[in-house]
Amino acid sequence: MPRLAANLTMMYTEHPFLDRFEAAAKDGFSGVEFLFPYEFPAADLQSRLADTGMAQALFNAPPGDWAAGERGIASLPGRESEFDRGMDQALEYAAALGNRKLHVMAGLIRPGQDRAAHRDTYLRNLARAARAAASAGVTVVIEPINTRDIPGFFLNRQDDAQAVCAEVGADNLKVQFDIYHCQIVEGDIAVKLQRDMAGIGHIQIAGVPDRHEPDLGELNYPYLFERIDALGYAGWIGCEYRPRAGTSAGLGWARPYLANH
Repeated sequence: MPRLAANLTMMYTEHPFLDRFEAAAKDGFSGVEFLFPYEFPAADLQSRLADTGMAQALFNAPPGDWAAGERGIASLPGRESEFDRGMDQALEYAAALGNRKLHVMAGLIRPGQDRAAHRDTYLRNLARAARAAASAGVTVVIEPINTRDIPGFFLNRQDDAQAVCAEVGADNLKVQFDIYHCQIVEGDIAVKLQRDMAGIGHIQIAGVPDRHEPDLGELNYPYLFERIDALGYAGWIGCEYRPRAGTSAGLGWARPYLANH
């Protein structure tokens, strides 16, 4: 049975952010993830986790200037010092929240920019990030993202992400397999899960094509959950989708899984 984590950035937006922990717990979730914690003191987030008995499954390292359109800086030449400072901050929050998975976003590559230079920067930054995270017992994950949602994102395919991890060679560097992004870019989900499972550190889900509930759209998630179980994945599955209407009202698809936690 999948261990579902509510993504509090996209779900429960009917509530102020800090109240979303309790709302998710009432619906039966036992874990949460979100994009960024940094606008809140770590102690405030930790108290919400403690009050609800929730586990923190994942969050992202600082992505650069999100408001200005940046989507990560790990592959951006010249931003190495900023990247390292962001990792230090992320690991401080991870320690406070008991979080063991940290997503590092690659960033954008513009037309005409040197892809090889971006890749070299990416590899070096990820190697340093993985070393820093290892001492804290944290796994760094990288995520291929489709270019419909984020045009110009540096990392788009599962095989490319696995190749990056293999080249860095750190045991605590894995791929974040977002089924929504993978289906849009390349499809063949069940086969890719089987091919890559040993290198997958976190899984996320959403309906395709509209990123609503997983029971809406072209994917058969009950089948995929069975395949994920059969492949021995025991980690969290993040529900990173935009509810079509109210979050709780749209959880019919999840009830059989939440009832078992």
